[in-house]
Amino acid sequence: MNLIDLRHLGRPKVIGAYLLPGDEPALVDCGPSTCTDALRAGLERRGLELRDLRHLVLTHIHLDHAGGAGTLVRAHPGLHVHVSEIGAPHLVDPTRLERSARRLYGADFDRLWGELVPVPAENVAVIGRRVLDLEAWPTPGHASHHVSFLAPDGSCYSGDATGVRIAPARFLAPVAPPPDIDLEAWERSLDAIEARAPARLCLPHFGVVDEPAQHLTEMRSRLRTWAQRVRAGADEREFEEAAEAELAAAADPETAEAYRQAAPFWQSHAGLRRYFQKKEETAAV
Repeated sequence: MNLIDLRHLGRPKVIGAYLLPGDEPALVDCGPSTCTDALRAGLERRGLELRDLRHLVLTHIHLDHAGGAGTLVRAHPGLHVHVSEIGAPHLVDPTRLERSARRLYGADFDRLWGELVPVPAENVAVIGRRVLDLEAWPTPGHASHHVSFLAPDGSCYSGDATGVRIAPARFLAPVAPPPDIDLEAWERSLDAIEARAPARLCLPHFGVVDEPAQHLTEMRSRLRTWAQRVRAGADEREFEEAAEAELAAAADPETAEAYRQAAPFWQSHAGLRRYFQKKEETAAV
């Protein structure tokens, strides 16, 4: 397990990708296409070129994790991209994904994420119960298409299912962007990760957590706290102020900026608000 800092928009500790050990070089997540140069540089520092990669394993298809997949395949047509069954069609034809993301990010889309290139269907493999030597299982909640992986050495590549924690800070942000947050599913996903007793959690935002049980307990608590604030009627400003106060108590100013870039608080308010709106609409029907 080897963490490559993708230095999103030039800032360290915002987005990472994990290089897996083994005879066939593989990567867990790749970041957006705006991070492709940093990924190449990270591989080169480890004695590899992009063409040496054989597999790209995706936790989910949000742009900060998978947006650069098509760009990588265009440069390296031999790359196999492993993704959930739900996510696969959106890699092959990212039209709806891009349209949704552009609505969310507006004029910032291109600066943040860059080009979104389709992945040829022949390069896409749907993840089953195993991929390479990793156990794989669905972990929805943060996203319906989210998958987590457990390696033989106990490393769990849990994507955003286990939130954002950027060392040396102890603050944990359960980033919850729209459109398909599902709190009940998220709780079950945390239970499924905990049941596998991982030795460590490998977070893309950002780094390795060596106390997974404690982290998962805190993740549940913070997720419930944030959800309750939105359910109680906190507007975006109130929600952000509360989260900023939590962040200020646990992170230095530079690390706090990395948190804001990796997990914008307005997104979590929007995602949780949408979740409760859908619940109300379902109840009304």
